[in-house]
Amino acid sequence: MPTGVALRDAREQLFDAAERVLLREGPSALTSRAVTTEAGCAKGVLHRHFADFDAFLADLVRDRIARLDDQAAALRDSAGTVADNLTDVLTALFGSVAVAIVGLVTSRDELRARLRRTTPTGIPLLTEAAAVIASYLTAERERGRVAADADVDTLAPMLIGAVHMLFADRKGTPPESGAVRKVVDAVIAGIGR
Repeated sequence: MPTGVALRDAREQLFDAAERVLLREGPSALTSRAVTTEAGCAKGVLHRHFADFDAFLADLVRDRIARLDDQAAALRDSAGTVADNLTDVLTALFGSVAVAIVGLVTSRDELRARLRRTTPTGIPLLTEAAAVIASYLTAERERGRVAADADVDTLAPMLIGAVHMLFADRKGTPPESGAVRKVVDAVIAGIGR
């Protein structure tokens, strides 16, 4: 491995490298050596920025959770139907690294323990995504496009869980938008105005 080569934004480069390894090979292949090899840097770079590998992984998950904030703002401001917007955001969420992160979190006890400090219940990333969807549905309820009595706090995790099942086979072909839309329509049936 090269040494003495300066990395611009080393944390982000390491996170992106970890994401590529996760997507390509899955959680079991994610090691500090795999990440630094993918990033093209010495293993010491990772340990210079993080206390240990589990600290790195926890920060990776937190970084991907933080990215939901931008998606939440875009979702609340989006045009189109409620079903179209939910289909788009759920397809983008699960078409990303989310499915691999769920596998990573469930397979590493120390990582789960660290993440419990910020996400005490549920599965990190999916719990926050459900909150984004609940917030969006609340905004749509306030606009009058969702029924006033719609239980958005129940609908949001139902949408996350149902669509996650469509994407859960990490090696298979991802579902088409029509399959996601069918699930969205079924879950939100009866809440529209």
